[in-house]
Amino acid sequence: MTRPVRLNVQGGWYHIVARGIERRSIFQDDRDRGHFLELLEEMTLRYGAEIHAYVLMGNHYHLIIRTPHANVSLAIQWLNVSYSVWFNRRLGRVGHVFQGRFGSTLIDSDGSWALNASIYLHLNPVRLRSLGLGKRENRIESCGLSPPDLEQIKSRLKMLSEYRWSSYRAYAGYESPKKWLTVDELLNRAGGSRNYRRLVQAHVTRGTDPGGFETVGGRIALGTQAFLEHAKTLTKNLSKEHNAKRQTVNAVALSDIVLLVEKKLGRKWDDFAHRYGDPGRDLVLYLARRRSGMTMAQIAKELGDLDYRAAAKAAQRFEASLASDKTKRSLANNCLAQLSYVQT
Repeated sequence: MTRPVRLNVQGGWYHIVARGIERRSIFQDDRDRGHFLELLEEMTLRYGAEIHAYVLMGNHYHLIIRTPHANVSLAIQWLNVSYSVWFNRRLGRVGHVFQGRFGSTLIDSDGSWALNASIYLHLNPVRLRSLGLGKRENRIESCGLSPPDLEQIKSRLKMLSEYRWSSYRAYAGYESPKKWLTVDELLNRAGGSRNYRRLVQAHVTRGTDPGGFETVGGRIALGTQAFLEHAKTLTKNLSKEHNAKRQTVNAVALSDIVLLVEKKLGRKWDDFAHRYGDPGRDLVLYLARRRSGMTMAQIAKELGDLDYRAAAKAAQRFEASLASDKTKRSLANNCLAQLSYVQT
């Protein structure tokens, strides 16, 4: 059976879901969940993907992401492989962690489609039979056949406000968003945190999911009829090219990293290669450590017999500075995105 072609759209919005193999748990404890969030941050740096919402459940996760560089397949494949390696190594197990390929639904960027997708995602922690929101109970309540119990509603809202492993608390204004989480766009569409809370609470109260997302599984795209027709056209075009061209993540040659930094800064490598603390030099070391696939000793040798200990510290120092230097962070992210998108 032919696998469906991924729609890698520049600037595309996606609902991503990945489930554990045989419905097994993919998170054993908070250490696993914390590491997964670290990988989400890493993914934004490597691939330039914007994470707009997330929720981690016991045996699956959901994301709402936007891909300025048309690389959703590369980004999520890297995320799942990286986490699987961590998970297996920590538990001393082998084999698959995730069930088959991840699901990705291209979302219409106009209107409320992406906003509704985030609400659907954030409702996951309370979509439980014990809270009256199992599939059967949800259908009955949404039809008005069984009015929701007020205590159940309070329990649902309390669980949502306290659930640590989703972006809902940041959207609802209960905590500041993580630095790698993009919330402004969807909050603006909702009319701010207070209105976002009201939208979520309305769905919690009446037991329904927004915008038909309860049946989103298996869809390639979700949006207006015109948007769906456009997605079908993209699918047909990609199917014709699928066997002739594919995207892969390869180690990037050190010379290509140096060339990219030279172009970005308008300076030659020889002019700053041996200048201690030079931001251009440190940027090259940082990018090389992230994308060359070489050890720091190999990188230092190839770049002109630099002291590899000093080179490693310079790369670490540069990475640490990104948290407080917006201009430097933007430059680094842009470079990483360009180095991550390789066609073969």
